[in-house]
Amino acid sequence: MKKHLKLCVISSIFFALLVYLIWGNTALTVSKIKISSSRIPIAFSGFRIAQVSDLHNAEFGKGNRKLLELLSESKPDIIAITGDLVDAGHTDIGVALDFAKEAVKIAPVYYVTGNHEASLSQYDELKIELKTIGVIVLEDEAVQLKLDTEEITLIGLSDPDFTIKGDIFREAPAMVRTKLSSLVDDESSYTILLSHRPELFESYVHCNIDLVLSGHAHGGQFRLPFIGGLIAPNQGLFPQYDAGLYTSGSTNMMVSRGLGNSIIPIRFNNRPEVVVIELLNMDC
Repeated sequence: MKKHLKLCVISSIFFALLVYLIWGNTALTVSKIKISSSRIPIAFSGFRIAQVSDLHNAEFGKGNRKLLELLSESKPDIIAITGDLVDAGHTDIGVALDFAKEAVKIAPVYYVTGNHEASLSQYDELKIELKTIGVIVLEDEAVQLKLDTEEITLIGLSDPDFTIKGDIFREAPAMVRTKLSSLVDDESSYTILLSHRPELFESYVHCNIDLVLSGHAHGGQFRLPFIGGLIAPNQGLFPQYDAGLYTSGSTNMMVSRGLGNSIIPIRFNNRPEVVVIELLNMDC
């Protein structure tokens, strides 16, 4: 009788953990962040950016219906896709394009690559199709977002793997600084950077970027209470920049936990996340 009871208890615990694990990999959540600065133009106070990162060809509902509904409900002024829209290991460009076709109906979409796009033989095809749909693909480029008579600068960096595969000599930080120095040409303009790699935070700070939207770390994949993420690419165990908001000087960096999985097929205590950032002029 005791053995039977013990078996029932263990089975119940295992089943509960399994349900929690499945729920935790499919239940979307929204993280709302407010960024205040006197450098944000008054016209942009209340401007909302929905960040989608590391989708990795995942689908939330048929045709990503649940994800698209969540984005629509967030009422963004723009949508920023910060890399790894597809997964190099099981690529389905059709899924990515179907999502993009609907996303551009919600708000203008700006896209930068991640390391998986850098490993993708069909990347040129993906880029052409995204542009045809109406997605603004930023490859080491800066654009101006304008409201009324005011503007902010939006910069998008291509993933370093397009230039330095593997970066065994740690050249990426210097390369990123060089790129940004040629793109940040107006110190009076509030500057937002879309860049897949959070581990390059010091380079972003060095170039006086106001706000960085990043991903790549997948929230540390397995999140432990009071500790945070367990492991992240290019950062290893207990990554410094795994999820959330980081600040150094006048630079803020928001690291999304992302939506999909890749090499490690599951996440634990780490729900798939869409980030919604609201800009606020602190003098208003």
